[in-house]
Amino acid sequence: MKAAKFFKEYEVKSYETDCHGFLRLITLMNILQDAADGSATSLGLGFDDCAAKGVAWVGSNYLLKIKRLPKMHEKFVVETWPAEAKLWGAIRDFILRDENGIELVRASSQWVLIDVARKRPVSLSKHIPGYEALNERALDVEFGKAPEFTESENEYVFKVRFDDIDINHHVNNAVYPLWAGESVSKEWRENHIPQEIMLWYQKEALYGEQVKILTHTDGMRTQHSITNEISGEELCRCEILWCSI
Repeated sequence: MKAAKFFKEYEVKSYETDCHGFLRLITLMNILQDAADGSATSLGLGFDDCAAKGVAWVGSNYLLKIKRLPKMHEKFVVETWPAEAKLWGAIRDFILRDENGIELVRASSQWVLIDVARKRPVSLSKHIPGYEALNERALDVEFGKAPEFTESENEYVFKVRFDDIDINHHVNNAVYPLWAGESVSKEWRENHIPQEIMLWYQKEALYGEQVKILTHTDGMRTQHSITNEISGEELCRCEILWCSI
């Protein structure tokens, strides 16, 4: 494959906005996944291409830095590219710009290549020989372990819905930050929007499982530990830096 940047234009539909008229966070995450799929497919690395090899891309980390969320009926362009090759996967980065070319969002994501049958990480160079990356980053971040989660002021418990499940039969990556946002108060959400989001995916969540979110607030930053309530296993860690509207 020959590494290249991929561009796709979107327009914010009325049903994709929140109560403030901004693009919903889950829709933003889904758009990133859609652009990534378009880019991967154009490079011969899309879902069907990987399925033929018995492998799949699984997201392990995200960092989003939001300058401004687009509003209803606004058009914007997503630029994405394979940014860096790793032993077990790759880094994919994104930049969103409005119609005037003004930057809205920068994001970086880390993906692991897994053997679908064994559900184990596999070597990128062995299973996708010739993989190329542009070695250009949207954000200067190295994804490591999530910081320690030590305390919680409240917990939010619910069951995984059928509509939370994606084509891989587990909860889609876009759902976790939605869950984290639901665990803070209505009053907080009415007066704040996300400015920075960091995600560490740990383990897949499945339909019908009981999920618990523990939340700790430190000023304008909230930390969220999303766990399987029965087993106690952590599914995802999320940190959100908020700003006032």
